[in-house]
Amino acid sequence: MPFTAEHKQKTRQRIVECARELFNRRGFNDVSIDEIMQRAGLTRGGFYNHFKAKEELYAEAVSLYMHFDPSQHWEGVRFDPTCSETIGRQMVEAYLSAAHLQDVEGHCPLIALPADAARAGPGVQRAYRCLVENMAQLLASGMDDEEGCKARDRGLAVTALCVGGMVLARTVDDPAFAEELRCAARALALELIGAAG
Repeated sequence: MPFTAEHKQKTRQRIVECARELFNRRGFNDVSIDEIMQRAGLTRGGFYNHFKAKEELYAEAVSLYMHFDPSQHWEGVRFDPTCSETIGRQMVEAYLSAAHLQDVEGHCPLIALPADAARAGPGVQRAYRCLVENMAQLLASGMDDEEGCKARDRGLAVTALCVGGMVLARTVDDPAFAEELRCAARALALELIGAAG
């Protein structure tokens, strides 16, 4: 008896979620299709019923983060995307939170995968760009256009500050210094979006 479309979709989602976690932990090259499928409770042969290649799965795993709700994954993080006047502050506080820093498998692919994305093909790079643009747009949506600065430019700059701050905090060997980096990036990002305090 053939599987229903709903079953196929749920299976695909399970594969993407397992792949996202593994890619975040170890990167694109160090994760095999066999490992992804084993983690999803499936056989390697089933992979090709859903994806043409590992890179296609990788692009989808990156794109998955556009629908990520930090308040459902990280304790103490509040995020309500319907509250447009505070969306920038909420995003900065969630993105630059200690919970996000400590969640290796659940963190944003912008933090985990920049070197992989730079070496990847066009599908992955497009997914990565869309994620950057989405984050910058959400950050810019709540900004006042003060001092002649364009909100989009400030949104892009705050995105770069958030991602860069977390990349550095994740890579240093001193937890106290990592926390100092995270907090400094958070304070400046909040100031740039006009949400200091």
